[in-house]
Amino acid sequence: MKRIIAAFAAALLAVTALADEGMWMVNAIGKALEANMKERGLLLNAKEIYNADAPGAALADAVVSLDFGCTGSVISNRGLVITNHHCAYSDVHALSTPQHNYLEDGFWAMTDAEEIPIPGKSIQFLRRVIDVTEEAQALSDAQQLEGKAMGFRRLSYLMEKKYQEETGLIASLNSMWSGSKYYMALYEEYSDIRLVAAPPVSIAAFGGDIDNWEWPQHKCDFALYRIYTAPDGKPAEYSPQNVPLKPTRVLEVSAQGIKVGDFTMVIGYPGRTSRYSSSSKIRYEKDVTLPIANDIRRRQMDIISKWMNADEQVRLQYSNRFFGLSNVQELQDGEVMCINRFGVVDSVKQQERQLQKWIEADPDRKKELGNLLSELDRTYTAIAPAERSLAFYRETLIRGIRPRMIATRVNNLVRGKSAAEQAPFNRKALGEHLQEMDLRVEKELWRYNAEVYMENVDSCFWTSGQKMAYEVYGKNYDAMCENLWNNSWLTDFESLKKYAETDALPEEKMFQDTLYLFLMENKMPAFNAAVDAAAAGDNVTNLGRKYTRALYKMREQAGVPQYPDANSTMRITYGTVGGYSPRDGVTYGWISTPAGLLEKHDPAQYDFCLKNDWKHLLEVGMPPSGVDFLTDNDITGGNSGSPVMNAEGQLIGLAFDGNKESLASDVYYTPGYNKCVCVDIRFVLWTLQRYARMDRILEEITVK
Repeated sequence: MKRIIAAFAAALLAVTALADEGMWMVNAIGKALEANMKERGLLLNAKEIYNADAPGAALADAVVSLDFGCTGSVISNRGLVITNHHCAYSDVHALSTPQHNYLEDGFWAMTDAEEIPIPGKSIQFLRRVIDVTEEAQALSDAQQLEGKAMGFRRLSYLMEKKYQEETGLIASLNSMWSGSKYYMALYEEYSDIRLVAAPPVSIAAFGGDIDNWEWPQHKCDFALYRIYTAPDGKPAEYSPQNVPLKPTRVLEVSAQGIKVGDFTMVIGYPGRTSRYSSSSKIRYEKDVTLPIANDIRRRQMDIISKWMNADEQVRLQYSNRFFGLSNVQELQDGEVMCINRFGVVDSVKQQERQLQKWIEADPDRKKELGNLLSELDRTYTAIAPAERSLAFYRETLIRGIRPRMIATRVNNLVRGKSAAEQAPFNRKALGEHLQEMDLRVEKELWRYNAEVYMENVDSCFWTSGQKMAYEVYGKNYDAMCENLWNNSWLTDFESLKKYAETDALPEEKMFQDTLYLFLMENKMPAFNAAVDAAAAGDNVTNLGRKYTRALYKMREQAGVPQYPDANSTMRITYGTVGGYSPRDGVTYGWISTPAGLLEKHDPAQYDFCLKNDWKHLLEVGMPPSGVDFLTDNDITGGNSGSPVMNAEGQLIGLAFDGNKESLASDVYYTPGYNKCVCVDIRFVLWTLQRYARMDRILEEITVK
């Protein structure tokens, strides 16, 4: 058996990219990982990176989560937090008005009093991570012996409740490797967060959607928040009497510059990866679900972009929605491209050949898992037709049509339980939805989405409202969409605005509206039932869990270092500064320069038009630093805003993007191609000083 395991280890090491790959749990930096980082240039030890027993002693104490969507870091003793502008985008958008358009003009608080509170915003500090695997398994076993169901949701509820009561901290249970390990993360949360600074999008997002996921880029992608506390230093809701946080740890900023080969590390909260996916799942998503979503979102973006370019008011209304669509669409489009280009399915199949040998080497494993890989293949093939209809439904009638949100809000208010309690919230949300919509844009989106739905969703899923519309209009989608739209209360925005401001409820007959019926009669369970019926056995979720646990166990027995998939828990990655050769033998440098901003300037293109004051500043006094630079740190969504640090743990930049060639990294890491795009912290400081004149902020920051 030892010989078999040794053979497995050698084969696995041959097909597993170790190099600088890995989003490693910050609380589990072992000796081998520490040695690897030091070999690459790290000048710190593991305890200086994470140390729950010595508050303020470790870098991790200065790294924060922004509601587990982005990452930030504390850079002053007055609670100043730096992150990416695109992480603050929705906040800046929400605060903007036609009179004060902070997206276009930027926002700079010249005094504490000018810093704007962000309703609903919170920031989390990780205080401790505890391995609770044995406790979780014991509790699960005990509950099952009593005949009680014990899914992850109930397990989380029971354990989080216990740890929150014991510690007074926010507790979050995390399953790693599909339940092979469990960790409890404890957070201290602050909810008085105020916007301090945000450059205009022409500076923070120069190149816009065109340069997204590309290299070189020239974005000064940063924003500043400040955390406030009660006068006694404890977390508190917003109050004018609150004071800036006195943090336990602050990151120093390095102004010494960087060069090729310099060690870099990133600490942050990567959101999601699926690197334990089977080849069957990767192929299925590449060929079935992702192309559908990508094509539909691309067309939706074309429609929105046309109206945004024609009307500044529409640009303000739709900029946040367009930003979200474009980021996801480009990422997933690039994922399909990279999966094909780098032969990801074949590479994972090579790994699965080793997995199959490992399964067959043990009689018990063979009995339990012998048909796992073939069953995954069979099930994904079987569910594809029903999943295809579900994908079209999801992208058109759920995500693609904003009046659907209005219908949902009103439906929940009128027909939901405890309507009286829901009313204020729903009316407020309805009013916000209406402010973010333009009837012209929504009508064109409705026309596009309705036809795509009717042409691609199997008619067995059509509702009575959809069948009725088809019986009347057939494939005359122009007439169908025009009549349903023009005769619906869902498109009577003036009446809806009045409703949003009053307690009056719509009449029940409103729910016989033909547009309402077209949008709202579909029920997700009908699609899910069809998928389950097609699977005719174990569903793909359960099969995927078995696959992940088997892969984890095989690697563990072989002694192969492994990290769990990202799940919004704190991770550390390490790498070096450097360029790459992406395609056609062309070598890309590691840094972009301020001169590139002037070279790309084009007054005729919104995304490449420099503001006059910014352009003049660049022309008369070019900053000495670069704009952005590349490293090979392993990152994904959620890492945005993460501090990029040097060998001494000093801040040298902020991670904000990946390159086009890295977009398969959610399922597979490709050595030599996965790059992290970072804004140079020296360019940020220069912008704060020369453009924003925020000397008061620079005085707070410790620059070495």
